Amino acid sequence: MLEHRRPLLVVSLLTAGILSLSAGLPYAQDAEEEEYKPQLPEVAIYKAMLDANKQTGWIQFRNYDDRQLIYFTALQTMHCRLSEIRYSINSDALDKRFPLAKCNPQLPFNLPGDDTAEYVYISLPANAAKTLTIQAVWDDGAGSEIVVYKPCDDAGDATCAQIKTIKKPSKLLQQPKPADSPVRAVQSPIPGKTFSEPTPSSATRPAVE
Repeated sequence: MLEHRRPLLVVSLLTAGILSLSAGLPYAQDAEEEEYKPQLPEVAIYKAMLDANKQTGWIQFRNYDDRQLIYFTALQTMHCRLSEIRYSINSDALDKRFPLAKCNPQLPFNLPGDDTAEYVYISLPANAAKTLTIQAVWDDGAGSEIVVYKPCDDAGDATCAQIKTIKKPSKLLQQPKPADSPVRAVQSPIPGKTFSEPTPSSATRPAVE
């Protein structure tokens, strides 16, 4: 009879040992698990991307179907860490704003799905823009250097841009102010920083003529 009961004794002893070990572990079996929230890449990565794209163009000019298209694709891929894209055409005023897509932290570098191309390019009459001045503003309000681009010479309908001048922010230009991060709802708050509610941008894309 003892031989038949020995396996039961071994199982009982093993079970008791496992329960004793479990009691000493730093977590409980029914502990509540915290759901992981996607975190954006560091802003330094985006700044490196911005610098790497400077020579080839933060924007691109293209002649297409008797129109001049200006693409903001390179900057739109950084939208999760930008609060504004400021630009002006044929001047240094930086008085226009290109719309930023809503950030999805799971896809921090993706271009938005957009059949209207609102978040991709603006359309102007042929040869309307001789220059485009542009500045990126990060989600903490810091502004990049200001770059003036012009269309490439004899590019035909190819997508291209070349640097005309690079400017440092001047006192004559309106300086960027700290602005809401487009992703503040999914990021941890910055100690000591308060946010105000964003106001709708008054800038719109030039109408297609």
